[in-house]
Amino acid sequence: MQETNANLSISEHEKINVHKSVLLHEVISGLDIHKGEIYLDGTLGSGGHARYALEKAEGALTIIGLDRDKVAIDRARKNLDEIKNIESKIFLKNVSYGDLNIVLDELGINKVDKILFDLGLSSDQFETSGRGFTFKRDEPLLMTFQKDILPDDITAKYIVNNWGEETLADIIYGYGEERYSRKIAKNIVSYRKKKSIETTFELVDIIQHSVPDSYKRGRIHPATRTFQALRIAVNDELNTLKQGLNKGFERLKIGGRMAVISFHSLEDRIVKHFYKEKEGIKIITKKPIVPSDEEIKENPRSRSAKLRIMEKIEIE
Repeated sequence: MQETNANLSISEHEKINVHKSVLLHEVISGLDIHKGEIYLDGTLGSGGHARYALEKAEGALTIIGLDRDKVAIDRARKNLDEIKNIESKIFLKNVSYGDLNIVLDELGINKVDKILFDLGLSSDQFETSGRGFTFKRDEPLLMTFQKDILPDDITAKYIVNNWGEETLADIIYGYGEERYSRKIAKNIVSYRKKKSIETTFELVDIIQHSVPDSYKRGRIHPATRTFQALRIAVNDELNTLKQGLNKGFERLKIGGRMAVISFHSLEDRIVKHFYKEKEGIKIITKKPIVPSDEEIKENPRSRSAKLRIMEKIEIE
């Protein structure tokens, strides 16, 4: 067994990873993970939460890590290989957490003890993927979590160059809550009549010319909400979340716990309603847990995170 340090501080732990795992201590503490349990990480990323779970469990776990991004799976494998002990079983699968039931069936696992869905985009995807998630770099306008893109796969480039003006406006408003969605959609359609929209900077320029100067001086970049909306549409994130919640709850043991970290109001609303409306749920977090001022200072992208945890109970 490779020796590990279960008492790493959050700051020490985060130095191990390029991506800073949001609400790391709060998630693993709230899930109350113990040795011998089966922990399903539906949004594995670089494996930060899974690694900390192994450390805090102080014994063997079965880890099932899922991620649509093959690059993330490769990073997580290296991260977990550094500390995993010989008794632990680790299964990493390059699939969406919306298909977690298929993975569990393939592994011959009926129920799991703990589940995490961390819905945020990782720093690595922003900084190094080259897939157009950030408006700060001039990259191909893809915004898909998949590394290997097939001809029939939807990308942000396809959406902005092919979908109708009304549909674009509805998406930008509905998924991005962007008040200038109609003007942005109109200018996207006008621009693409001259040439195809290929890169993030082209889209940013269109957005900049669609909003008033006062909006450009606001708290967030004027392209933020449009980029969020396109990413959600490309990856069908909200439907995947609904599938993951339902399938995860179905495969959760009685007494098992599920934690979800959301990063915008649309996600949080879905999680909140699911926890309240589903029978057999005991809500552990009466109010969502949010990052401390210290964490936000160290990792500004964590500022909008909300953590909700529930426990599955027997229905009387």
